[in-house]
Amino acid sequence: MTSSTILLEAGCGSMVWEERPDQLPAWRHFGLAVAVSDMPSLDATRTPASYSLDDDVPLCTAPTAGLGWFGPELVRISRAGRRVLLRFATTEVLQAEEGVIFRAIDTLAGVELEQTFRKVGSAYVCHNQLHNVGSEPFTVDWLASVLVPLSASAREIVSWRGRHNAELVECREAMPQQSWVREVRRGLSGHGGPGGVYVLDDGATWHSGIVRAVQLAWSGDNNITIERDDEGYWTLNAGAVLQPGEIVLAPSESWRSPDALVAVSDNGRNGVVGAFHEAVRLRLQWPGGTMRPRPVHLNSWEACYFDHDEGRIIALAEAAGAIGVERFILDDGWFRNRNDDTAGLGDWTADPRKYPNGLRPLAERINALGMEFGLWVEPEMINPDSDLHRAHPEWVLAESGLPRTTARNQLVLDLRRTDVREHLFICLDKLLTELPIGYLKWDHNRDLAPAGGAQQVQGLYDLLRRLRAAHPHVEIEACAGGGGRNDAGMADYCHRYWTSDNIDAVSRISIQRGFLAFLPPEVMGSHVAASPAHATGRRHSLGFRAAMAMTGHLGVEMDPRTLAESERAELADWIVFHKQWRSLLHRGKVQFGQGADDIVWQALGDADELLLFVIRASPPADRRPQPLILPFCGSAGHWDVQLLRIAGGEGGHAAHSAPLFDAMRTGPRQFAASWLSRAGLPLPPGKAETVTIFHMRKRA
Repeated sequence: MTSSTILLEAGCGSMVWEERPDQLPAWRHFGLAVAVSDMPSLDATRTPASYSLDDDVPLCTAPTAGLGWFGPELVRISRAGRRVLLRFATTEVLQAEEGVIFRAIDTLAGVELEQTFRKVGSAYVCHNQLHNVGSEPFTVDWLASVLVPLSASAREIVSWRGRHNAELVECREAMPQQSWVREVRRGLSGHGGPGGVYVLDDGATWHSGIVRAVQLAWSGDNNITIERDDEGYWTLNAGAVLQPGEIVLAPSESWRSPDALVAVSDNGRNGVVGAFHEAVRLRLQWPGGTMRPRPVHLNSWEACYFDHDEGRIIALAEAAGAIGVERFILDDGWFRNRNDDTAGLGDWTADPRKYPNGLRPLAERINALGMEFGLWVEPEMINPDSDLHRAHPEWVLAESGLPRTTARNQLVLDLRRTDVREHLFICLDKLLTELPIGYLKWDHNRDLAPAGGAQQVQGLYDLLRRLRAAHPHVEIEACAGGGGRNDAGMADYCHRYWTSDNIDAVSRISIQRGFLAFLPPEVMGSHVAASPAHATGRRHSLGFRAAMAMTGHLGVEMDPRTLAESERAELADWIVFHKQWRSLLHRGKVQFGQGADDIVWQALGDADELLLFVIRASPPADRRPQPLILPFCGSAGHWDVQLLRIAGGEGGHAAHSAPLFDAMRTGPRQFAASWLSRAGLPLPPGKAETVTIFHMRKRA
């Protein structure tokens, strides 16, 4: 007995459902690509099970509680504080090559559900939408973006947690015997990265095996739950966390969940990385429609903090231009009464004591030096000591009668209010209209307490959408105390993310690898900072700091004038190096791996040409480095490999070399692909805190 099936393929994956009369489609498969011809029906394979309902209730596309399904719910609603039990029946299935839409209705409850599954590149993008088709309002308590089954072959969960200055700490855990939950309740996606998770099948590695993963395109509170079903598989349920009572749908109103990006890989974690990057790149809306070479930044923050004026900033800009910087960003401290973090937020006009003629002379001078001018803003925030707060204390996100809790001496503006969004648009529009600003660094320096819920996030999106429409040439960087809001939801409006306020080069090894698990390198802000690092106090060589910054969107976070002349020349040389290779670094795939003796590596580029970064943080324990196995090289043909640089490791005894490595510095050496992928690339010795950079090109 064969079934009526629906198949949607993306990359190497398949989603398969079975249509059922008067019911929602049932899940049949989520994993590697399968053929569905002659597939037996669900009824033909499901035997009766003890202590079960007489009517079988398999996992459908929108499971709900109360009528025989005892697992997690896709949707939960209530009326007057009482849960409404939902029983959907499919009304329409719209199937096309690029996606599937299921429409279903519960006529008794007056609720219509529309589920969308699209393929975007090699990934899926999923969302759900509720419509009130009845005569009474109801409250949306939960609406997942996606709920999928996970095979019984799943063995491990990879997730990330974090805090300010310690973002994206990788966590590896066995599949749960009951449930596993990752929930963020701080009002933004958080320093643990986007709402996302990787699930690895038995034996999966960076390069091989089956991996399924999800990330939410959402910048607020979120929940991901993996729960074991007593049938032996797991479900993965992901969506935005809604505040109690915040989403009430009147008749004819709708609520749409955020997008979830979903990927399946048979090439290990790297396959998911590639699918996620492709899907995010298709969301990015570059000025002019295409990405231009990413301009090298200098950001003023760690160079001078709040202590600046027109003369000092012009001198800093001249030093930036002299080393090859292409975009200068004036960070916090430029607006009225802003000498520290206790005052001024909300009053977005230049401080007349620091800039007596406003910002235009500074911006024009920076433009004359051949650089674009960018400006730091924190529009969502307000200091109690500000003219805006004195005029409109009611605009603060707060609960009546409860204390107004500050963080970094600031409160949060209530972006749920149209008058607040209108005021912010007018302020920002005025800046962008009157000044030659090509870039905004958009910051957000506190958790939300009280929470503004999903409507606060939607208010932010509305403001960003309007601003982008009015000033399409302006690029925006998403920053939230460093990496507190680095998610695919911001990719619809922004063009760069500030990865972390911690620019310590050793800390950045894991932080940047975590970032790149979800978002592509061209949007990853990676700066060369001062030594000692301001966040950790550790000292690193300039070469090591610069090499670690090469793998993203390069910037400088220091005053070049504090460097010795030789170091300024070295920094300028690294900027030239980045410009030489950025088209390769920013256009293709990112692949990760790990070698012997605590070496990690990543390759950036395309299938035929790439840069390989071999990173050693700690001193070697072995006498000589083991060859580095590079599975991406394949088994046929040859590669030309050139040793471009060994960065870091200065001081003490000189590192040893060998004839092969001396020759590879002057030109490429040919290696058989099978040798590189199975025996490995020979590595020169490296001290602690070194990055060895190779250029690799596959022979035609």
